[in-house]
Amino acid sequence: MWMGLGSDTIDLSRSTIFEGDALAVLRRLPTASVQCVVTSPPYWGLRDYNIADQIGLEPTLPAFLQRLQTVFDEIRRVLRDDGLLWLNIGDGYTSGNRGWRAPDKKNPARAMTSRPDTPEGLKPKDLQGIPWRLAFALQDQGWYLRADIVWNKPNAMPESVKDRPTRAHEYLFMFSKDERYYYDRCAILDPNGRNCRSVWNINTHAFAGAHFATFPAKLVEPCIKASTRPGDFVLDPFFGSGTVGLVAKNLGRRYVGIELHPDYVALAAERLAEDEASIMRIAA
Repeated sequence: MWMGLGSDTIDLSRSTIFEGDALAVLRRLPTASVQCVVTSPPYWGLRDYNIADQIGLEPTLPAFLQRLQTVFDEIRRVLRDDGLLWLNIGDGYTSGNRGWRAPDKKNPARAMTSRPDTPEGLKPKDLQGIPWRLAFALQDQGWYLRADIVWNKPNAMPESVKDRPTRAHEYLFMFSKDERYYYDRCAILDPNGRNCRSVWNINTHAFAGAHFATFPAKLVEPCIKASTRPGDFVLDPFFGSGTVGLVAKNLGRRYVGIELHPDYVALAAERLAEDEASIMRIAA
């Protein structure tokens, strides 16, 4: 049974999937209620999920960044003072004002019928630098930028490019609310007993039925292990097919997933073997 809620603060006591706009749901969550956030927002101008109010198709890059800043400002309130935010965001190249993108012979899913214009100050074929633009914007908002982790993809998708290297990495940023925070470095020591390094070699992993940007479980696991204890709440405000929830559940943590697209809500619930009582719909 779907549960529609009013405007009151939601009392978190169990793992829950919320269907609704990320900002609308976050504003209903209690202050300092989650220990860790692991998330990958939609990338700008790279995918159309065919749903109203989606993030990622804003007409300008500043509008996209501002919208994410608003979401992460609310996340900062919901996160405990000793909590951590792990943020994965991909980059992209300017469109050259074409307004569309042809399918790559090696990656047909790249095709788009609508793309934003080239951002002011950038040129055709420029790398946009979105991860660092967002990281610096969040830093300006008060977040502590504690680490930039390079997610190296040994099985990266090939590209039909001949004038630059094929991109085979993304960034995973580690942010804290405060100068001091909970971090269990021993939980993620490498096989030789050394401190965790800042380059993680993790294959991409497709999940049948999921949307294009499935989060690899092996990317999520060290984030949750290092920044939570059993029973803590882990939040993903862009839940997608529910990988963060699945990893949290397997590690004995509780999760809070927020997802706008009803198809992905249903998919996540199926993956997590959750009944409908664990799903709540929040009006914008």
